[in-house]
Amino acid sequence: MLPKLKKVFWFFGVVVFLSVIFLPGYTKLQELKDKNSDLVVKVRKLRIENALLQEQIRRMEEDEVYQERMVREKMGIVRKGEIPIKVIPEDKN
Repeated sequence: MLPKLKKVFWFFGVVVFLSVIFLPGYTKLQELKDKNSDLVVKVRKLRIENALLQEQIRRMEEDEVYQERMVREKMGIVRKGEIPIKVIPEDKN
C-alpha cells in the first residue's frame, strides 16, 4: 500500500511542478492570441475606412457635383443670389 501512495504523491508532485512551469506561458499565449484577434479586427476596420477615404479623395478630385456638395455642406458656402438659412435646435429645457 505504501509504494502506491508514494507513486501517487510523486505523480501529484510532477503534475503540480509541470503546472507551475507551463501554466504562466499558456496563459500568456492565450492573452497574445486574444490581442492578435483584436488587432486583426482593428486592421480590417481601418482598411475599410481607408478604402472609403480613398474613394472620397478620388471623388473630390474628379466629380464636380460631389465637390460642390461637400463645399456647401462642410463650409456653408452658397451660390450668388442664394439666401443661407441656419437652423438652430431648440433647448430641451
